[in-house]
Amino acid sequence: MPIGSWLRRAQLAACCVLIASGTAAAQETVEQFYRGKQIQLVVGSSAGGGYDTYARLLARYLGEYIPGQPTVVVQNMSGAGSNRAAGYIYSVAPKDGTAIGAIFPGAILQPLLGGAPVQHEPAKFLYLGNANSDVYVCFVRADAPVKEFKDALATELIVGASGDGATTRDFPVMLNNLLGAKFKLVMGYPGSREINLAMERGEVQGVCGIGWTGIEILYPEWFAKGTIKPLVQLSVKGHRDLHARKVPTTLAFARNDDERAVMELIYSQGVFGRPFVLPPGTPLDRVNALRKAFMSAFADPRLLAEAKKMNFDVEPMSGEDVQMLVGRLYATPANVVERAKQALTVKPLR
Repeated sequence: MPIGSWLRRAQLAACCVLIASGTAAAQETVEQFYRGKQIQLVVGSSAGGGYDTYARLLARYLGEYIPGQPTVVVQNMSGAGSNRAAGYIYSVAPKDGTAIGAIFPGAILQPLLGGAPVQHEPAKFLYLGNANSDVYVCFVRADAPVKEFKDALATELIVGASGDGATTRDFPVMLNNLLGAKFKLVMGYPGSREINLAMERGEVQGVCGIGWTGIEILYPEWFAKGTIKPLVQLSVKGHRDLHARKVPTTLAFARNDDERAVMELIYSQGVFGRPFVLPPGTPLDRVNALRKAFMSAFADPRLLAEAKKMNFDVEPMSGEDVQMLVGRLYATPANVVERAKQALTVKPLR
């Protein structure tokens, strides 16, 4: 064999070895980094609610699928519709792969649609994945003056809410502005658990923007005793269980294409109902390892068995898919975005 050909082959073989060893080294580096480490999973709501329950379910299994098997510890950081937690993950949390945020989808849409400044840019988050799609619902006490959603178009209903960016604030405000509903908001509750307790105690008459998934397990007495009932679905497609109960969707009350387009944009956050995010700047090899671990954890038979017992839907979406979806949302035509902004602005009840 000519010396030139031999050298070229030797060089090619050496390159292949370097590439292979480089890949192995990168994987080893991820494993070495996480071995003995602790990952902080920051939940943007108080303990005991749906977001917290999903995060703790994930935390029990995620570490097993991350190279080096780090410990995953949940920390609650409620406030401002989870914008507080989103700002922490974006600006303050370590950018080394040891911090994950579980935030409300409203905190992803807030900078696009909201007027209040926030401390994060959703398009710059690195998305770990999404646990499930969700259908949001308005619930009312059985003794409330509103019995059906059409009643809320003429009769005032007092509803509990969190802060800007939370679905419990944004959805009733939107329905007031778009459809002329008469939801009177009592704001400042840390999360859905506190709002639901306030509704049970009679402090408020209802709530709009609570996820349907798992609600019957968390509050079985609502449906056993009929003290609280679903009023309307806040979703594009709705949920099969609620369709069977003949609970309508608000889209059925849209009077024109403009109103429908605005509702569809705002309800799009239900597609990524429980997103998990990483700080921008997290090393790509660790991002990839965490994304793979996320999908593997949500395919674990033990996790799925737990979720089934809790009546929790598990429909994981990959981090790459969530990243693309958020990018598309931020490319929404300006006229639709402006109309949606107006719909989310608190105005005096008519």
